[in-house]
Parts: sequence; C-alpha cells; structure tokens
Amino acid sequence: MATNTVSIKNFAFDPPAITVKVGATVTWTNADQDPHTVTSDGKSGPLNSKPLNQGDTYQYTFAQAGTFSYLCTIHPFMTATVTVTP
Repeated sequence: MATNTVSIKNFAFDPPAITVKVGATVTWTNADQDPHTVTSDGKSGPLNSKPLNQGDTYQYTFAQAGTFSYLCTIHPFMTATVTVTP
C-alpha cells in the first residue's frame, strides 16, 4: 500500500520516492533539529514550503498525474520524488 507520509530525518527524505494517486494529500514532517524545506526542483512546480522547524508539517494535495522531483533548498543534496498516478 502506498504511503502518503514522508519523514524528514537525518538530512534525508524518508522514503525518498513515493507513489500516490491523483487527489492524494502527502504530508511531510520534519524530525530533524535543523530546518528543512519541501521545494519543487526547477523553476516551476507545486511544492513550496516555508522552512520547517522540528515537528512542523507541510501538506500538498496532488491534482494531476506526473513525477514531481523536490529538494530542500537549505540542503540541496536532499532530494526525493513523488510519482502521481491517475
């Protein structure tokens, strides 16, 4: 079964790749002491969180199918993807 939650811990998105259906809401939770963001990779994209402090969450509901790459703008080596299926 697909998960709709991503944990941000140890400077990584866990899991690094998830698959959800159109209309699903994904929730990211920061478990690290350092702040992190959930930001679409590239100039356009739907993900654009504020810096999340420890315990903060960010939610986004995916309205269209596709593969959405994202990263933490504070720590750009942290990357992950959400694949949205019809």
